[in-house]
Amino acid sequence: MSQTHYCNMQTTPNRRSEHPLLQMEKTHLPFGIYKLESDAANSHLMSNVPHQHNSFELIWVSEGNGHYWIDNEQYEAGPNQVYCLTPGQVHQFKPEKNIKGYVITFSQEFLLMPKENASLIFHSNSFHQLAGTTVICLNEDVRTEMEDLVVKMLKEFDNFFLLRSEILRGLLNIFMIYLTRQYKPAAQPPAKQGNRSLVNRFFSIVEEKYMVYKLVADYADELAVTPNHLNEMVKKVSGFPASHHIRQRVVLEAKRQATYSGSSMKEIAYSLGFDDIAHFSKFFKNFSGRSFTDYKKDAMQQYLCI
Repeated sequence: MSQTHYCNMQTTPNRRSEHPLLQMEKTHLPFGIYKLESDAANSHLMSNVPHQHNSFELIWVSEGNGHYWIDNEQYEAGPNQVYCLTPGQVHQFKPEKNIKGYVITFSQEFLLMPKENASLIFHSNSFHQLAGTTVICLNEDVRTEMEDLVVKMLKEFDNFFLLRSEILRGLLNIFMIYLTRQYKPAAQPPAKQGNRSLVNRFFSIVEEKYMVYKLVADYADELAVTPNHLNEMVKKVSGFPASHHIRQRVVLEAKRQATYSGSSMKEIAYSLGFDDIAHFSKFFKNFSGRSFTDYKKDAMQQYLCI
């Protein structure tokens, strides 16, 4: 895989301008399903520009090939692959001719999916892995059953019969069970498994409040534990203390905005909760290894060359 600077930007009203090359889905539909080769899917994916959605998204390539840019990674899309995207990830799909497959989008509330199950496939809470995309290669033995479920979802989605949402939710849940069975996470030592619930809750709060909370103590208060305990538990699971993940989440957002938002360093610093631009500049360099100006210049050059 070759790296590119396709990065996520989460908009904050009245604090930053929207880059013309990045589009954000304006409406939040609880569920949607389309054939990959259809006009509806092409409109949804907006393949001519990098964009982001505010829902979970599954891209299943059943036939053909293409290229997929997701945040910082470039993928070669091929048959029997399912790409699992979290809300806010910036992505751009460029299919080759005669590609076939499906696009499924849904909110966590629609699926009634516990956060623990969501994070099993969608690495939305794994910011120590910054590229939080899961690609699942489907087993040929279960592909027929999964495709049958998709065909039923397409039929139900195109109609407006009684209890339509309930049927779609049930079919999607079964589809996700099949998908989960084929997900092969990296094996972790037993020492890293015991505190998973606390750590998952920590990452969830980081995602919600990283623009406001910068100290481990802030998150420890939310979780009713001591800062030392939180640092220790997060390090056992992820290999890094809680403070590292808080800083890296802020740096990741700064990088995403630097590439796509068209905002100045001062505007980006303010949007991330920094009142002092010099403090932000020093923070960015200390925890990214590069100056903000150099990073933004190189990121834009790489983007324009794609």
